[in-house]
Amino acid sequence: MLSELAIKKFAIIDDIRISFSSGLSVLTGETGAGKSIIIEAVNLLLGGRASADLVRTGEKSAELGATFEIDAGSPAAAIMAAQDMDPGEGLMIRRIISANGKHKVYINSRQATMQLLKQVTENLAGISSQHAHQGLLKEENHLSILDRFAGTQGARDEVKTLYNALAPLVKELSDLKSGAARTEEENEFLRFQIKEIQGLNIRANEDQELEQERLRLRNGVAIVEGVTLAMDEIFSREHSILERLGLIRGDLEKKATLDPKLAPIAEKLSQSQFDMEDLAEELRLYKANIDLDPELLEQTEDRLDQIQKLKRKYGGSLASLFERYEEMKQQLAGTDNVEGRIAALEEKSATVSKALSAKALALSEQRREAATRLGRLAENELAALEMGNTRFVISLAQIPSAKPGYFTVAGMLVTPTGIDRASFLMAPNPGEEPRPLSRIASGGELSRVVLALTAILSKTEALGTLVFDEVDSGVGGKTSDKVGKKLKSLADTYQVICITHLAQIARYGTSHYRIEKNVVNQRTATSITPLNDKEDRVAEIARMIGGEEITQATLTHAREMLTLS
Repeated sequence: MLSELAIKKFAIIDDIRISFSSGLSVLTGETGAGKSIIIEAVNLLLGGRASADLVRTGEKSAELGATFEIDAGSPAAAIMAAQDMDPGEGLMIRRIISANGKHKVYINSRQATMQLLKQVTENLAGISSQHAHQGLLKEENHLSILDRFAGTQGARDEVKTLYNALAPLVKELSDLKSGAARTEEENEFLRFQIKEIQGLNIRANEDQELEQERLRLRNGVAIVEGVTLAMDEIFSREHSILERLGLIRGDLEKKATLDPKLAPIAEKLSQSQFDMEDLAEELRLYKANIDLDPELLEQTEDRLDQIQKLKRKYGGSLASLFERYEEMKQQLAGTDNVEGRIAALEEKSATVSKALSAKALALSEQRREAATRLGRLAENELAALEMGNTRFVISLAQIPSAKPGYFTVAGMLVTPTGIDRASFLMAPNPGEEPRPLSRIASGGELSRVVLALTAILSKTEALGTLVFDEVDSGVGGKTSDKVGKKLKSLADTYQVICITHLAQIARYGTSHYRIEKNVVNQRTATSITPLNDKEDRVAEIARMIGGEEITQATLTHAREMLTLS
């Protein structure tokens, strides 16, 4: 039950706070006073979409708050307990709507997500407004209403899940089949490219090695000349390095007999002489084995040219070449087994399709049984609202499928909502055939249909609070009194909050609030006043009967209405 509602800086409302009780609460006031804005605030606190345009002009943000009393065994209580909240403390929702488009939600003083807000408030309240009237005229909404009554939303979600699982499988299968012919042609080209790379048998870093080899071969003469000169300097010519090192070492060895400290130095010179001899041998072997064959240079350049061409063709480097080579092998391996993949997809698609068909057929059967019950209950409710001869029919039809496929069952097309299309039909007068609501329902009739369906659905959805706006649209006289009685009877089971312009409905309220629009300091602001005093309520009922000029007769009539209610 909604126990308190607080609204700040919202549209034309500056700051109001309303305490609600059980039973039927009626909100009355002149057109444009802000009554529907209060309903919009409740809708936002239940998770409706917010717009920065709703922030009062000149303010940075609007703030909405609501407190609900929560039954211990309700779904909301279970969700709160799962979030480490105490349902016994009640559910306190605060929503801040910023002019810059950034909004925040708090549940029991903790910041929360919109998803959690919608979950915890899902079964707390239902709002019937002008939007519900317009929505009832759209046939695309009728199937959802039927599913709400039948309790088949879960089965409908299962159908949608299976449909969404089947759709990508069928698309992949179609793509594979349509591309099978061109795939073989592509595979031939892949095989050619793979063979081209395999034929060269390229080693890692081979391009760098060949570049170095080519450089050596191109400069072979200069290299040999340098090696020959080095050999000459080390040991071939007169006064070579080795000869001079031998002389120096011999002299130091003689001096070491005079000063032993020179012995280690002489020993190092001796080692250096051995090292120079080894170096000279390495140079001799290098010169003996160096290959200056022009054909080897040509072969090296040819090999390098082949590798460079493939590098340019497959990314510009050996790394990219090897990477592309592996990708092509994997791609070929995948496409080589296209028939196997098609067979596997066909089997999987058939399995999911079979499950989808079974679920869709079972859902359709549940809907047919529920459609009969809903039509009968709606006729009973409408009879209590001065539409006793009305026939109300829920027509279910299927979409025929042109040819068998994964999305067909028994010749009918399966969609994410199943195989059914629902249409609410009505015949207000005896002897007439039921026709779509959009073609025959007047404003008053449509208001009563909305009220009838709300009364029925509220029982199946276990809502705690029912909110009505525009329920009196197009009705008057005896019919409006019947609407008032229906609202009062609903208030025996639910908390009912109703905005009305009709005294015949307002008279049945157990709580009455007057909403007014005033100009204060050149700003328009909405105020709300609980009419706890009987005479205040008499005056408001009299205003609703007679308009601005209230006479003694209208006051007497208003007093009689309240007494008889």
